[in-house]
Amino acid sequence: MRPTPITVARYLLLDRVTYLVMPWAWAAFGFLLDVVILQLTPAGHTDHRWVGGLAPVFIIVFVVGVQSVTRALPFALTLGVSRRMYFVGATSLALALAVCFGLVLAVGQILERATGGWGMKMAYFRVPYLLDGPWYLSWLTAATTFVLLFVYGMWYGLLFRRAGVPGTAIFGATQLAVLALAAIIATWAHGWTDIGRFFTTVTATGVTGLIAAAVAVMLAGGFATIRRLTV
Repeated sequence: MRPTPITVARYLLLDRVTYLVMPWAWAAFGFLLDVVILQLTPAGHTDHRWVGGLAPVFIIVFVVGVQSVTRALPFALTLGVSRRMYFVGATSLALALAVCFGLVLAVGQILERATGGWGMKMAYFRVPYLLDGPWYLSWLTAATTFVLLFVYGMWYGLLFRRAGVPGTAIFGATQLAVLALAAIIATWAHGWTDIGRFFTTVTATGVTGLIAAAVAVMLAGGFATIRRLTV
């Protein structure tokens, strides 16, 4: 029987702890930790008490993306799964998980607003300028960000498989160098004010579009890398 994307997804889900438990466990831990912190600190006079407990979940998604290649890919190839099919199956799983993750986040926002921030003005499922709009838009933005980080992690894992630690380090250093160069140019051109104005005035739809464009770049880079991969 020829492997399909569903076959690859089912193969990856044999490790249910990594794909199904770990992200949600971190989300629950971050929520409880933020509740404890806010209970122990003064409420102040703000309408929303922004917290960062949701950020580690996205970091975990990146790590899961890395592991989907470094741990699971070699054995999948020995089972007769082609590189192309594995990439399609892994990204399909990421998309399915992203839809579920975005839905949970959207429902969390609805409950958060209905309860006045869980009775303590806490904004756990909301992030300023990014996840603070209508629930359906937050769903789309969160799901797109989930896919972005998963595929980005896959690309790192593929580079590690192909080029080892030196190649992965060069890849990361190159990205940091590009960001540093962009920061230098922005400083030289006195453009930080315009950059800040752009990110504070752009709509959430526009931000989601930028994230989706980044996903397309990551998919193209990852697919090109896995085609020439030797394991």
